[in-house]
Amino acid sequence: MSNVEWDAKTVIGFKSHAPKVTRNTSDLNAVRAVVATDKKVAGGGNKAHQGTDHQRIAKLDRENEVAPPAKVAPSVGKAIQTARMEKELSQKDVANKINEKPSVLQDYEAGRAIPNPQILSKLERVLGVKLRGANIGEKLGGPKK
Repeated sequence: MSNVEWDAKTVIGFKSHAPKVTRNTSDLNAVRAVVATDKKVAGGGNKAHQGTDHQRIAKLDRENEVAPPAKVAPSVGKAIQTARMEKELSQKDVANKINEKPSVLQDYEAGRAIPNPQILSKLERVLGVKLRGANIGEKLGGPKK
């Protein structure tokens, strides 16, 4: 046991590969064929002739377009504006009461906004006018008993 070398490495299952010497032209041609195919993995070429039909793809995209979301009806904007004028409030005052920016209220009055039920309910409470469903612009009654 005294002649065991602790620093020596023993590798199990590893075969050493000796370089192969080409002895004939067939070995040399085989190596050339492998090298030639490895070089051209994703060759360039003329992209116009690769078969992509851009007009067909664009037509499919146009057919599958999603419609934009609906905007606030003009009647809702008018009802907001008239109720605000009756209470003699500015857009800024109403916006402060509903904790929104004045630009949001401007968009609702102009009919450019996408309706948000939370904002509409805040506006209904502050202005006292119905803004959703049927009978838009009608005064809200008091609490039910």
